[in-house]
Amino acid sequence: MQLYNKLSAKERATLIDEAGKDRMTISFYQYHKIDNPTLFRNKLFLEWNALDVLGRTYVSYEGINAQISVPAENFLDLKAQLDSISFLEGIRLNVAVEHDNKSFLKLKIKVRDKIVADGLKDETFDVTDKGVHLSAKEFNKMLENPDTICVDMRNHYESEIGHFKGAITPDVDTFRDSLDIIEEDLKDNKEDKNLLMYCTGGIRCEKASAYYKHKGFKNVFQLEGGIIEYTRQVKEEGIENKFLGKNFVFDHRRAERISDDVISKCHQCGKPCDTHTNCANEGCHLLFIQCDECAEKMENTCSDECKEIIHLPYEEQKELRKGKHASNKIFKKGRSEKLKFKL
Repeated sequence: MQLYNKLSAKERATLIDEAGKDRMTISFYQYHKIDNPTLFRNKLFLEWNALDVLGRTYVSYEGINAQISVPAENFLDLKAQLDSISFLEGIRLNVAVEHDNKSFLKLKIKVRDKIVADGLKDETFDVTDKGVHLSAKEFNKMLENPDTICVDMRNHYESEIGHFKGAITPDVDTFRDSLDIIEEDLKDNKEDKNLLMYCTGGIRCEKASAYYKHKGFKNVFQLEGGIIEYTRQVKEEGIENKFLGKNFVFDHRRAERISDDVISKCHQCGKPCDTHTNCANEGCHLLFIQCDECAEKMENTCSDECKEIIHLPYEEQKELRKGKHASNKIFKKGRSEKLKFKL
């Protein structure tokens, strides 16, 4: 019984090319008490593996958070499988704005303490007492209200390439960092302003809205389905788009373009650019914005030091990556003194 992915990303990419079938990238989440997350995780893996589902999914005692791709021809089978699970019946599936057959190259379903790392003690407040969910049209209307404070619940590397007009974009590395900062900044407006929140697909706002209501905010609202669902409604209903730039996504695409606006700069030369990349030095892997010219000049690295390292023999590169002092440097998101134009 296969309960874990056995193919490398390269092998899977080859199989996708050989299959020649279009895939759909989808995300969904649901807060729900799951008594045995491991058993549920194994059930999902067996059923999704049979449907050629790929992606990254977290399961915990509090629910499920999934970002996956599936062959278009298997979409209805996947929906039927989800509908067969009582707490996922009729779940809204956020379909990607831009499709890429290789958005995910492995199926990873992990059991975690939480489906989003929020650092909160859920037993201290009612997580079901959430804010009012708004459609794209309702969100736009409230955004225009002078008594509204709109807050981006995402991290700095997400909001720097795209956000709603007039939104507050906290300069934070993680979701948990933003919660206390926002409460402190808005403490004088708990009763007289509308707190309007949004994120990528809605999951962060689900928890944050309940938390802020617990903290005394009287008028709490959230964008239903996040930026992904907002964009779908804008296109299907002909609604004015108030989102500028790109929507950051957590797969190989890294972002979906929502508007033609380029609101960020290359972190190395300052030229208008909103394309994220990861440093080619595997011991760095820094996520940063890099234009085509700098990518060519720097060979997809973030600094001269990393550029030198990628030309070392592979075994020497491996040695440099060993030890805790090195691992702490990996997977940082756009924070480096080497990046001259990091906003």
